[in-house]
Amino acid sequence: MNSRQSMDEIAIDLMQFRRALGNFATGVTIVTAQNDQGEKVGVTANSFNSVSLDPPLILWSIDKNSSSFSVFEQATHFAVNILSGSQIELSNKFSRRNIDKYEGTSYQTGAGKAPVLDHCSAVFECERHEIIEGGDHWIIIGKVVKFHDQGRSPLVYHQGAYSGVIPHPLLQLKDTVQAEPEDLGQLHQGHLYSNVCYLMSRAFKFYQTDYIPKQLVTGFRTSEARLLLVLGSGTASNKADLPRDIAMPMREVEQAATILKKDGLMVESDGFFKLTEKGKKTAHYLFDIADSHQNEVFEKYPEQEKEVFIKILKDIAGIA
Repeated sequence: MNSRQSMDEIAIDLMQFRRALGNFATGVTIVTAQNDQGEKVGVTANSFNSVSLDPPLILWSIDKNSSSFSVFEQATHFAVNILSGSQIELSNKFSRRNIDKYEGTSYQTGAGKAPVLDHCSAVFECERHEIIEGGDHWIIIGKVVKFHDQGRSPLVYHQGAYSGVIPHPLLQLKDTVQAEPEDLGQLHQGHLYSNVCYLMSRAFKFYQTDYIPKQLVTGFRTSEARLLLVLGSGTASNKADLPRDIAMPMREVEQAATILKKDGLMVESDGFFKLTEKGKKTAHYLFDIADSHQNEVFEKYPEQEKEVFIKILKDIAGIA
């Protein structure tokens, strides 16, 4: 083959090309719109990207063969819903065809009647700005007119599989080094390192450094995850007792409960909370994460020492 042969003359294996593109990890979005006739559409897409800050422009692309394109073309606005780690089921739902994607889906109506999905990591409400042809796809550019930043850990897609975001180990190592200057506690080191309050606080901080990111990857906030774990363990269901067991103010407990009820994970009756079957499965998943991390931390200790340690913590915490 002539080395000067142009790239467009070289046959590209489409499957290998797609697999190579899969090395670029992306977030997962559901792009939604509604036309004047009330037809609502929504498609799962990972082609979302930013274009410009001033003016605020974003883009995404849709297959030319998609039956949803006509509505996106007709609608004045669309919404890009960036999914959280807890919304895999929703992502799969909107990737299917020939179903009512909005049946049982929790959403609000945004700019230009575009559906705005609940409990996402972020949402960008956009005015349709321009549609450009791009090979076998249409590239749709939108001007952001409103956005919502929920701060939830996003759902990630990499090499054809869902994934999640956790801090890179090198960053954690860097933070640890910065937090441990050579002269830390030199003056009263012996006394400080035998102080129970100091050791418990420090141990808790280091334990959570690795554990909390694993929990947040699920897309649940800490308050929501704690509520699911407490209800799943059966230690408390009375609303009045939950702030004590979750270690958060009642306001945060109520906010978490509202979201979990809306997602069909729990129900409330006469001041008591109860997990639904979906909630029980989710709590079981969260317990697996918690147990796995605990086992990693204690794997170098004999089982007897672990049991003594847990007994001491229970005594200090006033748990029978």
